[in-house]
Amino acid sequence: MPHSLTTGSPRKVLWRFCLPLFGSIIFQQLYNIADSLIAGKCIGENALAAVGNSYELTLIFIAFASGCNMACSVITSQLFGAKDYSSMKTAVYTAMISVAVLCGALMVFGIVGGDWLLQVMNTPAEIYADSKLYMDIYIWGLPFLFFYNLATGIFTALGDSKTPFAFLAVSSTANVGVNLLFVTVFDMGVAGVAWATFLRQGVSCIMAVVTVLRRFKAIPTEGKVELFSTTLFKRFVNIAVPSILQQSSISIGNIIIQGAINDCGVGVTAGYAAAIKLNNLVITALQTLGNGISNFAAQNIGAKRMDRVRDGHKAGIQMVWSICLPLVLVYLLGARTLISIFIDNPTELALSSGVHFLYIVAPFYFLISVKLATDGILRGAGMMKEFVVATTLDLILRVVLVKVLVVPLGYIGIWMAWPLGWMLGTSLSMLFYKRRFL
Repeated sequence: MPHSLTTGSPRKVLWRFCLPLFGSIIFQQLYNIADSLIAGKCIGENALAAVGNSYELTLIFIAFASGCNMACSVITSQLFGAKDYSSMKTAVYTAMISVAVLCGALMVFGIVGGDWLLQVMNTPAEIYADSKLYMDIYIWGLPFLFFYNLATGIFTALGDSKTPFAFLAVSSTANVGVNLLFVTVFDMGVAGVAWATFLRQGVSCIMAVVTVLRRFKAIPTEGKVELFSTTLFKRFVNIAVPSILQQSSISIGNIIIQGAINDCGVGVTAGYAAAIKLNNLVITALQTLGNGISNFAAQNIGAKRMDRVRDGHKAGIQMVWSICLPLVLVYLLGARTLISIFIDNPTELALSSGVHFLYIVAPFYFLISVKLATDGILRGAGMMKEFVVATTLDLILRVVLVKVLVVPLGYIGIWMAWPLGWMLGTSLSMLFYKRRFL
């Protein structure tokens, strides 16, 4: 049910609201890790490299879905905080229609341009066929990805973080079993991993969308609610497009980085595929907490409670640091064990490259968590230009450093680009926040 985030202690409200979000993303990332784990252990090192290679391409589509999620969530939060329920419903229906059109266009792009994207990444010949197979199956599941993201954005905009957690926990847990069934019993190889992902997204999407529509019927409104509004569509575009461009540029940057990693050989590609899954578990969890902070900020801005926005920023940083501490310790103390979990009989190159990634990157999770919490405030306030600038410049620096450092330092130079880019991005996000709110 809808819950207001405009009353009560900001610290308590954020913890109560964000913990289910954190749990949701942990389940989702554990399922993604299960993809790589099953591919590496049950199929082989090349399969792990293929799934990891394809994952960088799927991030392009995830960027579009996340941008739409963000736009719908921010607008819905602001209208919910202002108690303008008729406009809120129209905003959601407008977003659904827009997303359906966008998703269709992206499916055509993915089907037609899949080979070109794999070639841009310098995909090694020995993993090319499996990478393409995984991508083709993934693209057919894009409607599930988009509408599930839209539905979860609506839930969180209304202050309900528990419902999407329940959906994701059930579907992710059940589909780990499906993954194992397809790969180990039916011997479907990489295709089994992809079809399991397809089914998980489908089940989660259907449950989420049906529940959202039922909840909306229970919210009272006066008069007939419009199905599409040009004004709200423009607001949607003004938030979604910068976010999509920013996240797409990250995906494109990651593809360039993946190309440099692929040039280092299949061993490094496999080690990176394992390490980046562990890294993304943390980063995506922190981003999700940032999205929760964004909903908190948007509702309070809609209610004209700017004092609570500032208090929420401080409480948000305390929250993300509390979560970072145990994760950093686990990654530093157990890096070798964690990487070896993914690969059956790993080569020394695959193992050492993955371990070095965690050693170099994990200590800086405290830094990037500050940026992601602050970005949540910027998005909630509709400061999309500032948000895009901070994140895009971080990425540009990272890509440049990869090209510069890989020559003298090899893959170690590539890994060092992450924390150096994060330093710039965090500084810019904090600067923009202080200019607006302090």
